[in-house]
Amino acid sequence: MAAASGIADPIARPSLTFKRRINAPPERVFAAWTDPKKIVGWFGRPDARAETLQAEADVRVGGRFRFSFSTANEYYEVGGVYREVVPNRRLVFSWAWHSTPERESQVTVALQPDSNGTLLTLHHEQLFDPAARDGHERGWTVGLERMEKLLA
Repeated sequence: MAAASGIADPIARPSLTFKRRINAPPERVFAAWTDPKKIVGWFGRPDARAETLQAEADVRVGGRFRFSFSTANEYYEVGGVYREVVPNRRLVFSWAWHSTPERESQVTVALQPDSNGTLLTLHHEQLFDPAARDGHERGWTVGLERMEKLLA
């Protein structure tokens, strides 16, 4: 239920969790999340214009990131602050779209070695409402599929 301020109750906010096995070692998966040249290879909507994909990442606790792209009709930009960085193991960062900066959520990416691959767990929590959860579910599904192909 939304509070009088229009911001959903943080305790009741929805979350998402994805678990994937990626056929690449944790070092390569971590780099896909932290190296701007690799981020632009998988992040963004399927209809994003390739020449508009941009990524900036200052990967350290307190460092900021920004990813952006354009479709034929719209500009998208998301950014946040790294709250926890454990190389090749874990990233925790805030997440807010430039169009709705008050709707900050949090993403945790955990990487666990698995034979010659990596078990990736992505947990996106404190999403604003069910519609935001559903949109992020579609986005992360596409992004993770693209990441898997990039790292295959």
